[in-house]
This record gives sequence, C-alpha cells and structure tokens, in this order.
Amino acid sequence: MKLGQLYEEAVKCGISRDPRKNKAAIKSFEDSAILYGRPDTEINRIMVGIDIEVPELLLADRLRSESGLDLVIAHHPEGRSYAGLHEVMRLQVDVLVQAGVDPAVAKDLLDERMQEVARRVMPGNLMRPVDAARLLDMPFINLHTPADNHVASFLEKLFAKEKPQRVQDIVDILMEVPEYNLADKELNGGPKIILGNPRRDAGKILLEMTGGTEGNKEVYDKLYKAGIRTLVSMHLSEEHFKKVQDANLNVVIAGHISSDTLGINLLLDRLEIKAKQKFQVLDCSGFRRITRN
Repeated sequence: MKLGQLYEEAVKCGISRDPRKNKAAIKSFEDSAILYGRPDTEINRIMVGIDIEVPELLLADRLRSESGLDLVIAHHPEGRSYAGLHEVMRLQVDVLVQAGVDPAVAKDLLDERMQEVARRVMPGNLMRPVDAARLLDMPFINLHTPADNHVASFLEKLFAKEKPQRVQDIVDILMEVPEYNLADKELNGGPKIILGNPRRDAGKILLEMTGGTEGNKEVYDKLYKAGIRTLVSMHLSEEHFKKVQDANLNVVIAGHISSDTLGINLLLDRLEIKAKQKFQVLDCSGFRRITRN
C-alpha cells in the first residue's frame, strides 16, 4: 500500500467509527495528517509510537539504516495537526447532545473550550519533529482522532454487550481487553476507579474517548442532570476532577496510553485488511502491537 492510500483509508476508517450521526458531513480530521513524505511511497515496514518527536525519528533513521523502514506513524499530533487539534473538538457537541445535554448549551461550552485550547497551542514551536523528519527524509504521519474513534466505538459496543451494573463491573470488563490488561501487568496502570464506590450503580455511562482533548470543565453538572452517572475516560486533569467530584459522578479511568494503543491497533487491523497485507510493525513510545485479524 502506498503512503497516500494508507492515509486516505485511515481517514475513511475513522469516519466510519465517528460518533457523529451525520458521517457524510465529515471530510477530514484536522488533528491528523501526512506530516512529511511522498504519497507514492510504498509502505511495508512501519515504526509506530504514541508520541513521536525528534529522538524517536533519530531512532527510526538508525533502524532504517540497519534493516529498512518506510514510515513512522505517531498517534499524538505534531506540526499542523497539533495546530488543528481544537477543531476536532466539535464532535464533542454531538456526543453531549446524544447524552442529553441541551444542544445550545453543549455548543457554547465547547466553543469556549476550543478557544482555550487554540490559545494554549498557539505559542508552541510545533514544527520541530516535522523538520527533523524532513531533514532525515523520513516519511512521517500522525493518526489521532481516526484511532480515538475506534476506541470509543469498540467500548460502546463492548458495554452494550456486557451491560455493567456496578462501577466495579466496568473495571472488570476493561481488564479483559488485552491492551488494558497489559498496561496493568507492565505498569500497574490498568483501569481504575478514581471517583465512586465500586459497589455503586454504574447507571448511564458516558465514554470520553475521542474529541481531541478534554472538554469544558463546567459540563459535568449538566451531564448529571441529563441522567449520566458514570464517566469512562482516558484521563482526567485535576481541574476537571474537582468539577466531576462536585457533580457526584463516578469516574473510571481506562488509561491514556493503553486506550491510545487500543485505538491504533484496531485501526491498523482494518488498514491491513484493506491493504491485503501484514505490515511489519516496530512498536515504540508506549505502543504495543496486538492484532485481532
């Protein structure tokens, strides 16, 4: 499969798993891009990591000189993808509305948060790893929301099947997923309850697995009023934690890097089916390749 086709197929896969109802309106993901490389580059051997910056690119160049390497894939955005991170947060409006939050309220909260994220990103020196890839002539892409959408879709289907009743049930279900189980074994970093009694009713669950980054911290009381009782999140900042606590919600942290890993694995599985080939994957930077094909 060629680089341009791989990226286009990844976007299509991401759209197919997007939580928004109107998928026909989704044309691209601003937090994902071909950061460097010719679209006609043939791809067979890939280095994949959660965060790829200059050190990882230098490692990739070393590996390429020893045994060949066609592409480096990052999950988290760099360069123009990072500059566009706030734009993909728009999908959170649909997620909140589907959870029962008033559409106008959801939009106002997300607009405010998007502007905050855009201001935070604006002063950064975003091109360092992209420039390194250019100087090394190393094809380099990142796939953020396309992978995160796969996590959200996968867990939504899993919970619909398993129907967790108690908060502890959520942790037990997540621990059966290989990526979360591995994180627990390697780092004692498996899923954890950070708010709520394990025996408490889980109630209506909201998955916070996609949408760029954390939303507005003022949304949690609105979610409680809409009937949400438990959040299942990749991560939660201390500032957001205090607001969730005030709203009396349960919170299960599935794990950030393990959730990202799950999303990339699911996406790579689908790309291999479309390419009708198995990519040779070198995993690094927190990523572990686990196949389901």
